[in-house]
Amino acid sequence: MPRNAANRVRSKFENYQGLIALTEMLEDVRDYDLARQRILDGEELIPSEVTYAILDGENPLRVWRRHRGLTQQQVADRAGISKSYLSQLESGKRRGTADVLARLAEALDVAIDDLID
Repeated sequence: MPRNAANRVRSKFENYQGLIALTEMLEDVRDYDLARQRILDGEELIPSEVTYAILDGENPLRVWRRHRGLTQQQVADRAGISKSYLSQLESGKRRGTADVLARLAEALDVAIDDLID
């Protein structure tokens, strides 16, 4: 390939790489804007302590209850179950029904998926 043609190819490739970088930057800006708007709309930010505790294998129900600053009795009362049943759910000795998990999710103001490990 003649030297002049090789330079044109290289130049076009560099332009292409520049366009790719700009596209990625614009995607980052868009993602930032979307995240910022969700926060302004009231979406809750999940602290890293909650995320890491769940990832480390702690029971999500217990993690969320503690994060909300609630006692077992308070959550049990809100969900209409006994404190001992909640304790068994948190310790993994029992598995809750869909109905109970839905009430617990409502009591903790989280999605039911957030309570299932």
